[in-house]
Amino acid sequence: MWKPWWDSYGGRACGVAFGLLFGIIYLISGFWDMLFFALLIGVGFWIGKQKDEKRGPLLPWQRLTEWLTDRWRWPR
Repeated sequence: MWKPWWDSYGGRACGVAFGLLFGIIYLISGFWDMLFFALLIGVGFWIGKQKDEKRGPLLPWQRLTEWLTDRWRWPR
């Protein structure tokens, strides 16, 4: 029963759960920080959605390292 749901939405659920956890920790320090709390949940949902849709890493590390090595070549 839960396996198809978990396969489709597991990343989003984990992302929201982590966002909720960090948001609660942050909310303990003040009531008016609820806007930041919503932002944390939204970011967690977005990262989880990226995982569910198998879009790859958030940052293209290979392209980034290639760009950096081409940009700053050491003198030979």
